[in-house]
Amino acid sequence: MCGIVGIVGEITVADRLIEGLRRVEYRGYDSAGIAVAGRDGHVERRRATGKLKELDRVLDANPADGVTGIAHTRWATHGAPTETNAHPHRAGRVYVVHNGIIENFRELRDEMEAAGRRFETQTDTEVVAQVIDYELEKSGDPKAAFEATLHRLRGAFALAVLIEGMPDLIMGAREGAPLVVGFGEGEGFLGSDPLALAPFTQRVAYLEEGDYVFVTKRKTEIFDRKGQPARRQEKLVQLSAALAEKGNYRHFMEKEIHEQPEVIARTLTHYVDPFRLVVRPFESIDFKQYDRILIVACGTAGYAGQVAGYWIEQIAGMPVRNEVASEFRYRDPAVSKRDLALFISQSGETADTLAAMRFCKDRGLTTAVVVNAAHSTMAREADIALPTLAGPEIGVASTKAFTCQLAALAMIAINAGRARGHIDANREKELVTGLLEAPRDVSKALEMEDEAKRIAGELTQSRSVLYLGRGVYYPLAQEGALKLKEISYLHAEAYAAGELKHGPIALIEENLPVVVVAPHDHLWDKTMSTMQEVAARGARVILVTDSAGLAACDVKREDVILLPDCAPIASPIVAAVAIQLLAYHAAVYKGTDVDQPRNLAKSVTVE
Repeated sequence: MCGIVGIVGEITVADRLIEGLRRVEYRGYDSAGIAVAGRDGHVERRRATGKLKELDRVLDANPADGVTGIAHTRWATHGAPTETNAHPHRAGRVYVVHNGIIENFRELRDEMEAAGRRFETQTDTEVVAQVIDYELEKSGDPKAAFEATLHRLRGAFALAVLIEGMPDLIMGAREGAPLVVGFGEGEGFLGSDPLALAPFTQRVAYLEEGDYVFVTKRKTEIFDRKGQPARRQEKLVQLSAALAEKGNYRHFMEKEIHEQPEVIARTLTHYVDPFRLVVRPFESIDFKQYDRILIVACGTAGYAGQVAGYWIEQIAGMPVRNEVASEFRYRDPAVSKRDLALFISQSGETADTLAAMRFCKDRGLTTAVVVNAAHSTMAREADIALPTLAGPEIGVASTKAFTCQLAALAMIAINAGRARGHIDANREKELVTGLLEAPRDVSKALEMEDEAKRIAGELTQSRSVLYLGRGVYYPLAQEGALKLKEISYLHAEAYAAGELKHGPIALIEENLPVVVVAPHDHLWDKTMSTMQEVAARGARVILVTDSAGLAACDVKREDVILLPDCAPIASPIVAAVAIQLLAYHAAVYKGTDVDQPRNLAKSVTVE
């Protein structure tokens, strides 16, 4: 998800626009730019590739300021990450910043070129500016031109628009990508989320799908997709500046790894009656009325969903089907109204997961979402919103959001098990007790950071790393490989341990690091057999296990990351810490951009 900031008012805005962009630069981007209008309506535009410090250098060398402006951090979708392709884009009098994709941009571009308009870029965003300017030339009315353009666009987008000669107006719209309006004294704001506006105001309203808005320093007018005036509830969003500071940590990712005991506890206590040691009933879900749960998610959230699949089937005796959101609706899946469709997303704006959720809603399924952003699109549109309480996650590679997702999903499994009569009160109490100990167990796991750091440094000497796991630890192995790829750029693959001999064992060679995620459980003997096969072929086994696993194997102690003993239900949450620390320290050793790895964005709002 790229960043958008817009300000209209009476005081200079360039520095304020940059400050707003800094609040959302954690999402990942490859270029940035601003366009500002002075009181005379003249617009100056400045753009740069790379990080915001490059835009700062451009502005130092060639200042631009005004009382109204729009700003953007861009992650390339159409067109390479060059200054020419950086936002804001311009056509005639119109300047546009845009998140998302315009699906019919080729059709519109052909039409505009046929009308004699010349394009400077290959981006879909420039098409928006061209169409608005074309309509503006016809009508002379910026609001009418904007409305006419919106009727012609197809895709997922958030827009902010500035018109030369009109310093008291910015226009915005959302369709499939988030946009919020901010309210101030004698000024107005647009932002891709409240964090972008946190330095200026806490009073915001969330635009709904199809909304568009005209913002001046005196008033804000919101319209729905039918062009009717719309009232959107103003909310007071408390966003402390501390949420966007690293404190004593080197990176946001490191800070967020260490925040996990607190945020996991916060999530668990949201769902648990700590006095009775039971999960509070989900009054909005009657698990007995469903035959199956569809779990749909992407990436890290998808791996959390796979762990949940094991839990729900074992604890609730309820069939589960895990789906990759980006594939789900395109194969025309067979679904039933007796399916509960469960979606998982940190941001609540993930484009393919949101599209899958809408697919299920259209077919009459009950939809539930496990989500970290309480006011996100998915949280608002789902029938049931089940929060994780991880707080803002700044690092692009998810850590605390993942473990909070696991915590919330464990609550769902227990609730379903009790509601369906698959577990009794004693078993529920046992499971809840084990989970409530997880924050403490995670704190203990963080104490083995030096072990993980040492092993991570050795991993970076290899070209490739293999991860293995069984049962609930297979998705953990997948998550470990993903984390290593995301932030260290080392090649890594994960396999179900039992699948190794069905082909992947051909990859085993002398000294190849093989990370085996295997706390001692009922599958231990089978996992041990696979480790022996790997070791016999010269690979170096790195074992993530507990004290029982260490006692039952012959792996050298220096090749073991020793987890604290914990309840089986909490073990995947605790094991996640080890794979996060391995990836983090490998990235630090490699000198990569840990918090903003290349080519990645925090929230993928484009399919």
